[in-house]
Amino acid sequence: MIAVLGVGPGLGLSVARRFGREGHDVALVSRSDARHETYRAGLAAAGVKSRTYAADLTDLAALRGVVERIADDLGPLDTVYFGPAVAGRRGIVPLPAADADDVREPLENLLTPAVHLVSAVLPAMLDRGEGTLLFPSGLSGLRPMPMLGNLAPASAALRMYVLTLHTALADRGVYVGALTIGGLVIGGDIHRMLTEQGHQLPTLDPDTIAETAWRMTVERTAPEAVFDALHQPRS
Repeated sequence: MIAVLGVGPGLGLSVARRFGREGHDVALVSRSDARHETYRAGLAAAGVKSRTYAADLTDLAALRGVVERIADDLGPLDTVYFGPAVAGRRGIVPLPAADADDVREPLENLLTPAVHLVSAVLPAMLDRGEGTLLFPSGLSGLRPMPMLGNLAPASAALRMYVLTLHTALADRGVYVGALTIGGLVIGGDIHRMLTEQGHQLPTLDPDTIAETAWRMTVERTAPEAVFDALHQPRS
């Protein structure tokens, strides 16, 4: 069973489809249930069984509660994909203009829930001697990208947390992988919004990322996959 926490119409749904094709039951979690019926119907058409849950993943009590409900309904969480959207009070703030609150808020909305999630699901995985945790994050956690301002420190912190966790758990049966993404994911909310505004930016295929996520889960060796549509090699 895979729990997709922070599902959207782009990458999260592609991950659910790809793992569902392999026989995994799917639990989908997002802040609102407005699109849940559409998600379930699309997955059912692909032969994937799913259940949906609404929870604010930045609310630590709600996060733990939804994880417990999923386990009660569907059994142990074999695989968890954790990809909630990061929204700050002031949006993206250039780092030269950012104050401590501007930097702290994305950390609290991304890194803190990720750590809380791990504390909620890892003990049971270690008891079983198996499990998978997948974390997407932005390319600004790997390469300086000033246009992402105050989001960059949170991406960098999450990436290093995931890579360190991968090493710490490598010989304990639990696989941890980082999906580092640079580009607009086709079908996602941000891609749709910017396209409607007439922007033309490099894109990534969510099915390609989901296929890589599946392969990483099967092979269980690579700590990270980088998807970079923004820095193409020069000819």
